[in-house]
Amino acid sequence: MTKLSRTDLPARPGVKVFIRGLMLQTEIGVHPHERGRLQPLVLDVELTLAPALVLGIGDTVNYEILADTARALAAEGHVELVETYAERLAAACLALPRVTAVRVRAEKPQAIPDAAAAGVEITVTSD
Repeated sequence: MTKLSRTDLPARPGVKVFIRGLMLQTEIGVHPHERGRLQPLVLDVELTLAPALVLGIGDTVNYEILADTARALAAEGHVELVETYAERLAAACLALPRVTAVRVRAEKPQAIPDAAAAGVEITVTSD
């Protein structure tokens, strides 16, 4: 079997790295009953990477780092708005190498009675 090198293959445009359905326990919400208690926050995060050849983990974004980043932000303490959390996560993701765009969908499954979830979705680009 022939080993491929960087000069053998073209860069791949549009590579996306994602996590879907990451469930965190976090202090989030504007209402008094949401303070001082953890509640679920479910995340979908999608990163668009700049075109490049991906031959190893160093050529992409490790989704374990992505999950750790989301967990670390949730552990920082109470956040009033889901929008604020999503913006912070998007900014942290844009700081990762090769990331040109980030889509964050954050859902609070317990926010609205009789609804599967309520939340926000944002898309941020490096432009």
